Amino acid sequence: MMDRRSFLTLASAASLQPFLTRPAGADAGPGGPVRRIMFVHGRDQQDIDPEVLKAQWMDALGKGAQSLGRQVPDHLDVSFPYYAKVLDHYTHDIPTTEDVQSRGGDQTDQDFLSFEFSATDEMRKRAGISDQQLDELYGPDPHPKGPENWRWVHAVVKAIDKYGFGMSGTTIEATMRDVYLYTSRGGVRNQIDQIVKALLAEEPTIVVGHSLGSVVAYNVLRTYTGKLQIPLFVTLGSPLAIRAVRDQLVPIGYPKPPVALAAWNNAFDTRDIVALYPLDQANFPVNPAVKNYDGVKNHTDNRHGIAGYLDDPTVAGWILDALG
Repeated sequence: MMDRRSFLTLASAASLQPFLTRPAGADAGPGGPVRRIMFVHGRDQQDIDPEVLKAQWMDALGKGAQSLGRQVPDHLDVSFPYYAKVLDHYTHDIPTTEDVQSRGGDQTDQDFLSFEFSATDEMRKRAGISDQQLDELYGPDPHPKGPENWRWVHAVVKAIDKYGFGMSGTTIEATMRDVYLYTSRGGVRNQIDQIVKALLAEEPTIVVGHSLGSVVAYNVLRTYTGKLQIPLFVTLGSPLAIRAVRDQLVPIGYPKPPVALAAWNNAFDTRDIVALYPLDQANFPVNPAVKNYDGVKNHTDNRHGIAGYLDDPTVAGWILDALG
C-alpha cells in the first residue's frame, strides 16, 4: 500500500500532474475529444486515501497505454467517487461464516446466508470443485447440508479457498457480503449511489467500474433520470453475471435515455473467480449486447486487482480510443 509521502512524490511527477487537476477549457466541445472519466472503485478501500487510489488507477492505465506505444491524453478531468467508508460502516451488521466460526454461536443473517450460498456454490462449480471434495471438507458434521446451515456454506467457501484460483475464502465472503449489502439494503445503496451521482455531469464521460464498483456504476446508470453522455462504459472483474447478484437487480436492462450510453465493454480474467461469467446473452441478457473480452491475464495475486485490469493493452486501448 502506498503511504501519504509516496503519494505526494508520485503526484508531483510530471506524468501524473495532468490527471490530478482540471485546467480551464478542458471540457470537450461538440464532436471534440472526450476529456472526462469516472472511476468507480470496488470494496475494501476504506483505509486508503482516495487521491492515492485515483493515482494508482491512472498509473495502471498509463502502463497499459505504454504497452501500446501510446499515452493517456493530457488534462483529463478524473472523477473518483469514494464510497468506501459508507460501505464499511454497515459491514458489521452482516457476519460472515468466518465471523460466526471464530465468535461462536449461530447468529447469521439467513437472507445473506442464502445469497452467499447461491453465489459461492456457482463459484465452486465453475472452479471444478467436486461434490466429493466438498463432502471431505465438511466431514461428519451431523447438521443438514444446505443454504440454511452456515457450517455447510462455510465448507463451500473453504473448498474454494483450497481448490480455487487463488482468492482467499475470507476475501470471497467479504466481497459477497458487500455486494449483498449494496444490492439488498436500500439505505446503503441510496447513500452510495448519491456519492456517485454527485460527480456525474452532462459532458461526455467515460465510466469505468471495477468489481463491486461495476455493480454500483451499472445501477446508477440504469436508474439515473438526468441527461448523460457516456461514450463508453467499462466493467472490469464484474460479478454482475453471478445469478445471485443478477437476481438482486431485476429487471436488468441496458441504460436508457436520457442516459445516452454508446458502448458497454466488459473485461475479465477467466481465473478471476469473482468474474464468473461474461456479460453475454446467456448470463446477462441486455439489448444491445455487452462486448466481452476474456483475454486479460491479471498479474495481481488473486487475479482480481484493478492494476491487473487497467494495464491490460486491450482495456487501455478501449479507453484511449474513446477519449479520442
